[in-house]
Amino acid sequence: MFFRQLATKESSLSYFFGCGTKGKSMAVDVVAGDEEWFIEEAKKAGVTINFVIDTHVHADHYSGGRKLAQMVGAPYCLHESDKGIVKFDFEPLSDGQLLNLGNVDVEVLHTPGHTPDSICLLVTDRRRGELPWFVITGDTLFVGSIGRPDLAGKEKEMAGQLYESLHTKLLPLPNEIEIYPGHQAGSVCGAGLSGKPSSTIGFEKRWNPGLSMKRTDFIEYLTKEIPPRPAEMDRMVEANISA
Repeated sequence: MFFRQLATKESSLSYFFGCGTKGKSMAVDVVAGDEEWFIEEAKKAGVTINFVIDTHVHADHYSGGRKLAQMVGAPYCLHESDKGIVKFDFEPLSDGQLLNLGNVDVEVLHTPGHTPDSICLLVTDRRRGELPWFVITGDTLFVGSIGRPDLAGKEKEMAGQLYESLHTKLLPLPNEIEIYPGHQAGSVCGAGLSGKPSSTIGFEKRWNPGLSMKRTDFIEYLTKEIPPRPAEMDRMVEANISA
């Protein structure tokens, strides 16, 4: 298995990984302007890009996912809840769906809360073992922080959903599972993000302040001091859903 993490604009983190043996790969949360980087990395690894996925419709940057998918002839994927919202065809993903990349399996976890369509991607390298290795958490769980719940305009309701997503989908995972978030320090998609671009479930359970709270305390904590909305948010969202 190969794995690449790309630190890019707006403190975003993009991912490119897959199975070199079988020549299959996946690009996740591509930022506009970085499409050629993924194509070059695919050439270096000798693989085909089989899936291009956004973990949600982004509000803080322009997505390059659909353009990359068109350039390489791969499906562009979002969670199925984006049907009727996004104004172009995409391949819908559902909770629990398995995507195969040769010796690498990727399970889709629907984790609403930051946005209604948010997903995480739980990755297993079967040449390494039968248990999952890491999870790409998008804007659901950061290193040292949690995704903001207000972008859909229903912060308390979304904070409650985020609590359920964390406690039913991510925190039950083994402590040794690595997490790779969608942003690091400097992003407006959460407060108090670490500059470290990865962690583990166990470390976050011990040190991430929001993960040890009861539901009511969590909702109050997450909605008490919400960062300013991303600059040009409405324009970015419109661009990311328009045909």
